[in-house]
Amino acid sequence: MKLSKSSSVSSVVSNVDKHSTNTNLTTLFNKYVDKNNVFSWNSVIADLARGGDSVEALRAFSSMRKLSLTPTRSTFPCAIKSCSALHDLHSGKQAHQQAFIFGFHRDVFVSSALIDMYSKCGELSDARKLFDEIPQRIRNIVSWTSMLTGYVQNDNAREALLLFKEFLLEESECGGASENSDNVFVDSVAIASVLSACSRVTVNGVTEGAHGFVIKRGFDSEVGVGNTLIDAYARGGHVDVSRKVFDGMIEKDAVTWNSIIAIYAQNGLAAEALDVFDQMVKSTDVKCNAVTLSAVLLAIAHLGVLRLGKCIHDQVIKMDLEESVIVGTSIIDMYCKCGQVDLARKAFNQMKEKNVRSWTAMIAGYGMHCRAREALDLFYKMIKAGVRPNYITFVSVLSACSHAGLVQEGWHWLNTMGREFNIEPGVEHYGCMVDLLGRAGKLKEAYDLIEGMKVKPDFVVWGSLLGACRIHKNVDLGEIAAKKLFELEPNNCGYHVLLSNIYANAGRWEDVERTRTLMKNRRLAKTPGFSLVELRGKVHAFLVGDKEHPQHEKIYEYLEELNVKLQEVGYVTDMTSVIHDVDQEEKEMTLRIHSEKLAVAFAIMNSVPGSTIRIIKNLRVCGDCHTVIRLISKVVDREIVVRDSKRFHYFKDGLCSCGDYW
Repeated sequence: MKLSKSSSVSSVVSNVDKHSTNTNLTTLFNKYVDKNNVFSWNSVIADLARGGDSVEALRAFSSMRKLSLTPTRSTFPCAIKSCSALHDLHSGKQAHQQAFIFGFHRDVFVSSALIDMYSKCGELSDARKLFDEIPQRIRNIVSWTSMLTGYVQNDNAREALLLFKEFLLEESECGGASENSDNVFVDSVAIASVLSACSRVTVNGVTEGAHGFVIKRGFDSEVGVGNTLIDAYARGGHVDVSRKVFDGMIEKDAVTWNSIIAIYAQNGLAAEALDVFDQMVKSTDVKCNAVTLSAVLLAIAHLGVLRLGKCIHDQVIKMDLEESVIVGTSIIDMYCKCGQVDLARKAFNQMKEKNVRSWTAMIAGYGMHCRAREALDLFYKMIKAGVRPNYITFVSVLSACSHAGLVQEGWHWLNTMGREFNIEPGVEHYGCMVDLLGRAGKLKEAYDLIEGMKVKPDFVVWGSLLGACRIHKNVDLGEIAAKKLFELEPNNCGYHVLLSNIYANAGRWEDVERTRTLMKNRRLAKTPGFSLVELRGKVHAFLVGDKEHPQHEKIYEYLEELNVKLQEVGYVTDMTSVIHDVDQEEKEMTLRIHSEKLAVAFAIMNSVPGSTIRIIKNLRVCGDCHTVIRLISKVVDREIVVRDSKRFHYFKDGLCSCGDYW
């Protein structure tokens, strides 16, 4: 069987067993295709390249050259494209050499393919040299876009925008956006690359300017351009504008919906993410996919709504997406943040394929659940399995050590990560280590570590030291840390509150008043604390002193009853959680109405006796609330799980999983 020049190779492709690992596609094509016809070989190479079988495309190209056939200008673009897909610089250079030998290196389509190949292989200087060598009169939109995209892919957004400026000048010289200037007429693909570049620069107004250009040129109806605009505004911190672009798009595809859901989820707007997902499912024909469910699971993880998380997990199973590494990792993260670390481990064990993110998610989950030894055991298994830990993995390992007070292990891994894994410690690693040393009472060691850091300490590092100073009542180091933090983030109210707590613990009420006056003059407001509890599929939110909940009167009455029982088992109010210089009775009343106490009381009143209570707190649990909830678990014989901004606390029989170390 032979194919004519006009025959499609697709019919041959359809007869090949795609699942056979022993079948050599090139051998089959040699059997069915006219070996001495270069056009047949061009079709083979093109079909394989477009079908994503880059390795076989290159083998076909090699087989053709061994027959001493002279390639045409159509031979090289798809062969070079295959080198790009494989990031195979060696083969790419060989293809370049072949193109040069046969005089096609100056062909605009071959040059554009070479620019793309060198860019994808990280050789930007070679790509730009090729671009500059293309005569201005024959440059087309493909060559410009290849170079623009190359800059964006290699995180060189500034050069991409400068190149686009050159492009507009050349377009203007060639007659602007007229029908006679097809060679340099901007298209939607180029615009998408420009918008991606805009999202990666810190200059204000760049994305807005590009958006205006999009509207002027009539690209605002293009789905791909709209999707890139949504992402560009989100990267610049303008989530509200991303939503406006989304709402204004007449046509939306899966990428559109996935983008806005992921943006909401990644920016902590979990409820909004779930609302959009609900709208997508109910009012469109667009099918959700692995990316959709991964973003939804992230939103659920933020809210901690276990019931909905299990529903999405069921959906994953129905859609046969369990083997997706992305979705599997998201399921692990969701269960960990919903307080079900054992279900997370079960999902982890069932994954047939795991990557470094999967292992890291499970290690981080054990850490936040006060199971540091299990986190470290899994880390050892990860290394033994041949999976190389990355920067984030070591953050998770050191964080687990910090939560459990494993000082020796923390020092070991901080020193080992650079020596054995060639990962230099960053501010996140130092922040974990400072927190670990600080909580262990080794404040001098923590301060010395900061002073000897190879990178500039940030607000996380100094904030960890300040928090430790509050725990161990070290005023001198607390003032040093606070001063640094005021320089880094002068408008962050939390640092002033922590310093006020330190002064209050020391009885320095004049300094407390001075700090509070400074906060008032600068109009700094403390982030309001709130607690969430899910009951029968509905999430209830409580603020400090909340009187908006329909049951608030009954909740306060029940808290009074609980307070009497707590005092009978030895509870004494921890006044260090109140910074105000007021009388004893007012302090006790202030502490009694913290949001987590209201949430716990409500949950006990409205749930089945003996059932586990799960609370989510947006801030760190204060010392008094920690003591109260620990004792309540004994008085009412309930297990109470609280997820605060730092970790999980499992309260049972008057004890906490953190061992009062948090």
